[in-house]
Amino acid sequence: MNNGAVVTNEETKEKFAIGSVHTFPKVSIVNPVLMQTVSRDYLVYSAADIIAHSIEGYFTAKKQPKFHSRMAEAIINTVIETTESLLKNPMDYDARAEFAWASTQALNGLIYAGSAGFSYPNHMIEHSLSALFNVPHGAGLSVIIPAWMKWYHGHNREQFQRFARYVFGVETIEQGIAALEKWFEKIGTPTRLSQLGISEADLPTIIENVLGNARWFGIAELYTRDAVITVLRNAL
Repeated sequence: MNNGAVVTNEETKEKFAIGSVHTFPKVSIVNPVLMQTVSRDYLVYSAADIIAHSIEGYFTAKKQPKFHSRMAEAIINTVIETTESLLKNPMDYDARAEFAWASTQALNGLIYAGSAGFSYPNHMIEHSLSALFNVPHGAGLSVIIPAWMKWYHGHNREQFQRFARYVFGVETIEQGIAALEKWFEKIGTPTRLSQLGISEADLPTIIENVLGNARWFGIAELYTRDAVITVLRNAL
């Protein structure tokens, strides 16, 4: 229900996002029954990806209506609730349906309507992990998101405070970040680069790849070498 896709150049180890007004589907079929055989791993990776789609604009937008912040929070809360239900019973149709609908709303443009000045830094960094190490996208995101949040939260403290309070019911920014990381661990999606088979020795290669992505995403001014190093070290 969106116009996005990705393409990987396996020779150059680069992964790019693509999108156009011409790539919107004319019809989008969202059928929970077709998702009931998705593996446990890809269920939790999908949960991380939906959360990533929701928080990119939520945290980085220079302007975002509070209504849209509330929609993003509702999507994340729905994903948390339904993921836990589906881990207990993968055939739970109602949980599948709500999970699928939350996923759809996270990237069909609705929660970005009226927002301005946002970017996709978590996806930008994760694309390098996928391109270089063939990491499942959602698994890479669950590692990068908490590491990025620990570095970025000073840029938008008010929104990080909202996240802590309305998603996890805790008081401080640090508690909110820790709660998300703990939830990723609870559902069994990685939170450390080592769980992806990536070591500190791999960081220089990843950094160079990410810096190229940052230029392509148009956010190289903020995502300098030092910034990228900090985020990746947070993920070790």
